Amino acid sequence: MQNDHFVIGDTIIPKGKEVKINLELPKLYNTPTNLPIRVVRGKKDGPVVFISAAIHGDELNGIEIIRRLRKLSILKKLQGTIIFAPIVNVYGVMTLSRYLPDRRDLNRSFPGSIKGSIASRIAKIFFDEIVSKCDLGIDLHTGSIHKSNLPQVRTNLNNEYTLKLAHAFGAPVVLHSELRDGSLRAEAQEMGTPILLYEAGEALRFDESCIRVGVKGIINVLRENGMLPKVIRKNTKKPITSKASRWIRANESGMVRTIKALGEIVKENEIIAYIDEPLDDNSFEILSPFDGIIIGKSQIPLVQEGDAIFHIAKFSNLNIAEDKMEYFNEDAVKQSEFYELNNEEIIE
Repeated sequence: MQNDHFVIGDTIIPKGKEVKINLELPKLYNTPTNLPIRVVRGKKDGPVVFISAAIHGDELNGIEIIRRLRKLSILKKLQGTIIFAPIVNVYGVMTLSRYLPDRRDLNRSFPGSIKGSIASRIAKIFFDEIVSKCDLGIDLHTGSIHKSNLPQVRTNLNNEYTLKLAHAFGAPVVLHSELRDGSLRAEAQEMGTPILLYEAGEALRFDESCIRVGVKGIINVLRENGMLPKVIRKNTKKPITSKASRWIRANESGMVRTIKALGEIVKENEIIAYIDEPLDDNSFEILSPFDGIIIGKSQIPLVQEGDAIFHIAKFSNLNIAEDKMEYFNEDAVKQSEFYELNNEEIIE
């Protein structure tokens, strides 16, 4: 919860103001580097939330989501404070790389140390100056290189508060996600700051539908969290909720011929793809291990034995899952049509 003296770095952010701040980061050789953030503080007290993107430098959708969020007039009605951090891994964005110059993954380096590697030092600055001052975080990601993710929210489903916010977000799928040592979410939760992860699209690409779902979803979360005026919605459906998922790996090397696409419902032992040998006539089936929905998929047709190809979220009632996916697909079409007319009214 914010108070009259809300400070980041050496900057005091008054109520009712929007402030740009550049936090000093370790130099890249002799080039000064900063972590750019923008703080929007409402006139009334309320929760403090950070919204971050590009912790992995090649994951770009979140940068655009935050850019569009900052321009929305509804933020004039904000109660509380939002800290926007659109480019956390500035080094990775400059080089189109997931990692930092020391080849470390920033999202395995939290809470960090001021005496550690460059990854550890950046993690420490971000964690101390931003995360530690917040009541909630929304961290924006895409699939890794050459993999695409269906829009989904990952969080701890055993926490009633984060489960409620994850449902409010409005992505097609909510997935229970175990904590990983050194991740932002793990260290923040240890400190008492819950985080929602929004995963959508693929690295080094903008995906318009994923961006729109993200913008609308964050506004929904802020409404549910009491930071923006609520609206009454009719005929809304809860997303598909899954407590288990698995990456399906190639059982042979060759070329993938997919049968099922991202977002499709699959049954146990159903064929979802074939692996064909390019210089022979052999084909090998890839089967779904259980009933569920495809939430992640490799975009490269060439695979080696053991490569991850499909990410499937387990869901037992396929009739309900199919009904919900149809609803979300129709809603996305309506949103797209209306968005072209007015990109603010759709979420206000």
